[in-house]
Amino acid sequence: MVEADTMSDARAEILARIRSAVGPTPSTVEIPRGYRRRGELRTEELLDLLEDRLVDYKATVHRCAPEDSSPVIGSVVGGLISTGGLVLVPPLLPEGWAPADATVDDGALTPTELDRFDLVLTACVAAAAETGTIVLDGGAGQGRRAITLVPDRHVCVVRADQVVQTVPELLARLDPRLPLTFVSGPSATSDIELQRVEGVHGPRTLVVVLVVD
Repeated sequence: MVEADTMSDARAEILARIRSAVGPTPSTVEIPRGYRRRGELRTEELLDLLEDRLVDYKATVHRCAPEDSSPVIGSVVGGLISTGGLVLVPPLLPEGWAPADATVDDGALTPTELDRFDLVLTACVAAAAETGTIVLDGGAGQGRRAITLVPDRHVCVVRADQVVQTVPELLARLDPRLPLTFVSGPSATSDIELQRVEGVHGPRTLVVVLVVD
């Protein structure tokens, strides 16, 4: 009880100091927004930049035409898992993308059950070339956040018309009310000795299929 009272007193003192510092009518400061809001790269340059960033983040990129997307996706998935491997897909994935034996997530799978899948295959909502960032928002073909964070491999299909150059352009395409997941390469972190460890907070392997008209 004494510890709780001490924490309460400290909180009250901090808030009182803040109120004293800002006064009864705090002033606001206009935030300068002189950053670039739009990119200038042509489509081919844009896609080259995105691929360069993704590869730099240790992701793998495959390009294909729309009419070749199904066989290329099938080949990519088949090359990542052994015979009998378990593939998970979200609802409403475009026709022809999912392997015939893939499991469609119904929202009931637990994290332990999700961990049994070798690979998840999804679409995305948008991508930013300059940062190599792909975003999922839980929409059609993307599914709930857990399915792209637990399985060890993530194959993500990105259409050329979903790629923009800058982060402001990317954010303009997103709905902040949706559960947004930002992906910049495979999950990785480093300890205090800068030893890189992959797969801690998400998939160890990210493969992007870039569908180009």
